[in-house]
Formats: sequence, C-alpha cells, structure tokens
Amino acid sequence: MTSDASNLPKPIPTLPVEARTVPPSDDPLAAHLRGFGPVGLLAILVIVLTSAIKPLSGLLVLLWAWRSHTPWREIGYVRPKSWLGSLAVGIVFGCAFKLLMKAIVMPLLGAPAINPAYHYLVGNGAALPGLVFTMIVGAGFGEETIFRGYLFERLGKLFGTGAGAKVSIVLLTSVAFALGHYANLGLPGVEQAMITGLVFGTIFAVTGRIWMVMCAHAAFDLASIAIIYWNLEAAVAHLVFN
Repeated sequence: MTSDASNLPKPIPTLPVEARTVPPSDDPLAAHLRGFGPVGLLAILVIVLTSAIKPLSGLLVLLWAWRSHTPWREIGYVRPKSWLGSLAVGIVFGCAFKLLMKAIVMPLLGAPAINPAYHYLVGNGAALPGLVFTMIVGAGFGEETIFRGYLFERLGKLFGTGAGAKVSIVLLTSVAFALGHYANLGLPGVEQAMITGLVFGTIFAVTGRIWMVMCAHAAFDLASIAIIYWNLEAAVAHLVFN
C-alpha cells in the first residue's frame, strides 16, 4: 500500500525574522514614525535638534525605536560576542586614537597645542565628575546612538545599503557630527570631530555594531580629559613635531 503525500498535513510556514519585526497594521503611528511623512520628519527634526542636549537625544532615539517597532539591531544595538572584549578593544582603540590625533594629526593641521575651551580643567578635580559623566553617557552613549545608530538607520532607508550608499552616509553623518562641535571648540574641534566621525562611522558601517564604538568614543574623550587635567597637552602635542 502506498501513502498519498498530498493528504498529509502541511507544515505551517514560518515567517523570516525580518517579517516578524514589522508592526501590526493597526498601529499607524509606528508606520508614520518609520516613514518620511510629516510625523517621521518631525521626529527626525526633534532628535537632531536635541543632539546638543546629552544624553536626551540618545534617550529619544531609544524611545523612537521602541515606539516605531524598529528592531534594535537596525540602530546598532546588537549583542556583542563578548561584552568584556568589546569594552577592552574600545578602551585601547579610543585611547590610542586620541594620542595619534593629539600628537600627529592635529599638529599637522596646525591646531594649537592647548585647547582653550577646556584649559580650566588643569588640576581642577572638582570639575572631573561632571565631565566624566558627560563623556561616558553624553558622548559615548548619546552621540553614538544618534550620529551612528539613528542617522545611519534613517539615511540607510533613503540611500540603501550598497557600498556607495554607506560611503555617503558616513560622510554626511561625519559632517553633521563635526559641525556640532564648532560652537565650543571652533575650527580645530570641527577638524578633529570630522576625522573621528569618519573613523567611528566607518567602523559602524562595516560592523553594524555600536557597543565597541561607544566604548571607543568614551575612551577617546576621557583620554582627552586626562591629558588636560595632568597638564600634558603641550608635551603630547610636541611629542613628534617639536
């Protein structure tokens, strides 16, 4: 006797992960937030305009992702293979990158050895707690969440995911990141932020993971504070070029 395979119950098809992340059709607000209509553009405007208020902008991005049903991985919030490894790599890379910028890159660009905006920090222990908090939570978390995670997701929806699109996104987000540093750091701050934005943006574009970049950004800024606090700016700036 032969069995008729057509009479056997067919397995229930399983939706791919990408499809299961789409919000239900009865949630129009989520769709509007993910789109580029009035609501979506207003969300972008609010988040970008609050980028100077750290870490509010980062928190608004997380609120937007939650309410728009945007998967966390699309803004780079992907669980690393090793939390400790990402932290260690980020700290080492961020500190080394800062020394490279201070000792070689910025002197070549003609930047002054002393940063006048933060020179008050020399030996100023009372100012350290607030600045350390700002660099870790405001810069590491806030700036990376908006300039790498959020803007990469938004621009990626417009430009696509090809190599040319990613290059354009890295450039655009780096320019926006750099211009945000002009008010308090002037042209040298813009130049440094442009370079760091290109480096951090490239890493994020290649990996799609934001945790190591967050750690590197925070370590970069904390190394900056340490150099100023211990009055080592001139020594480091003239380490290679006297």
